[in-house]
Amino acid sequence: MSTKKYLLFAFLVVILQSSGIAQVNDWGWDWKDSSKIPAKRMPQHNEFLNNNYPYPAKPRDQWELGFAAGVSRIYGDVKSKVGFGGSLSARKALGHIFSLRAQYIGSFNSGAPTTKYDSVIGQKAYKSQTHHLGIDVIASLNTLGFYRGNPKFNFYILGGTSLIATQVKVDYGGTRGERIFYGIGENNDQKGIITTVGGVTVNGRKGWSVMPTVNFGAGVAYKINNKINVGFENKVSLTSPGYDYADGFKSGNSNDYYSYTSLRLNINMGNSSKRVQPLYWINPNNYIYNEVNKPQHMKMPKVKLDDKDGDGVTDQFDLEPNTPAGAKVDTHGRALDTDGDGVPDFKDKEMLTSQKCFPVNNEGVGTCPDPACCKEMKDEVSKLKEELATKLTKPSLDPNLGELPSIQFKGKNNSKLDKVAQDLLASIAQKMKNNPNSRVKVIGYGATDKKAQQASWEKVNAVIKYLVEKQGIAENRFIFTYGQEGDPNTVDVQFTAEEGPNVVPAPHPNLKGK
Repeated sequence: MSTKKYLLFAFLVVILQSSGIAQVNDWGWDWKDSSKIPAKRMPQHNEFLNNNYPYPAKPRDQWELGFAAGVSRIYGDVKSKVGFGGSLSARKALGHIFSLRAQYIGSFNSGAPTTKYDSVIGQKAYKSQTHHLGIDVIASLNTLGFYRGNPKFNFYILGGTSLIATQVKVDYGGTRGERIFYGIGENNDQKGIITTVGGVTVNGRKGWSVMPTVNFGAGVAYKINNKINVGFENKVSLTSPGYDYADGFKSGNSNDYYSYTSLRLNINMGNSSKRVQPLYWINPNNYIYNEVNKPQHMKMPKVKLDDKDGDGVTDQFDLEPNTPAGAKVDTHGRALDTDGDGVPDFKDKEMLTSQKCFPVNNEGVGTCPDPACCKEMKDEVSKLKEELATKLTKPSLDPNLGELPSIQFKGKNNSKLDKVAQDLLASIAQKMKNNPNSRVKVIGYGATDKKAQQASWEKVNAVIKYLVEKQGIAENRFIFTYGQEGDPNTVDVQFTAEEGPNVVPAPHPNLKGK
């Protein structure tokens, strides 16, 4: 019978566990809330908040007061009838897995022989009353979860010990009357037997059998809210080895045991403003996964991209990674050569040498003779050359460099570029090459929901990726903008003087379109 109960219980555990019922949006408590941290753990809490210690302090938690009632049975030699039991308990968490529970159980049981043979060998009808007072260690099996939040169900096993006091009344019938067994003497025999006839004691005195037991069991609790949970539990108590009088009949050296199957009502006790719910209802992984998902406490290192020559173009895009300090470079990190004479501007003493004066010397000075004019004219020309060179190398912030065409996509979730879109992007790339110091803002539309935002990001990313990889435009010349109000099938491209990011992470990669 007991084996069938545990098989049924195991089946229920598997079914309920597979249902994945959990409180995914409830952390159980706010790790920044110092009101729930005891004074002795405040130093650890403060060090954790200041990133000087990796582990948060353990909060105060409530203790649990439990009431239960159910079926009690004695498994021994005499066939047991269904008895009644009630209990009162107090439980306190030691951590997120283990807890201690003190419990009192009072039960009333009875039994009677079921066959003629049982009566022949001496079995008689009996009644007993028993008091259990014990303490158990409880291990919660599903508090720790890696793919969900706090558990809604709490499955547990228990083990411990109790001290029981029992008194067994055996009806022998007729003039033999009723006997009350109590006490344990040598060889585990009864120390005293009270005999009563017609309610009058004719032999012995009243007493109780007191002995230790070993307990084990299992149960499940369902949390209704953060204050109340209900449960189902079966607990078995094994009597001392050789004790066989729980049912008033002894046969050999076997021992009887008690079974108590109950429905439980558990209430969390303690001030909720200063204590969290019992720790076996809080998944200890909550903080870790929420911090990984949306960091609020971790020290995030600043993103640093290597630029060994300090020219403003990171090494991964720098085609000339050893440019001297102070040299002006283009968007690919190459030293500027404004007049194309083969001498970079940082070495060129004549930055606008006419092609008629090529080749030039090592300092970029052409071979043409100076014109027959006054020194003032020559100085003026040199000054104009310097001003022109400055304008050519100074980044343009003028957004009015002409209109650029919009790119159309077929379908709001489609980010593929067709032949028409590629031809338009080629014309945009040519205009950008004609204005090498200009920036371009790429704008995607679609802000109604997460899927629309992800689709908007993918279209903008497709446009920038094509211009960078297929047309050779530097990525840092683009400003990545998505999720704006407007036609979700359109991406606008505009010259701009604005500042903004040229790389933006996908907002909802799990909703990626085709």
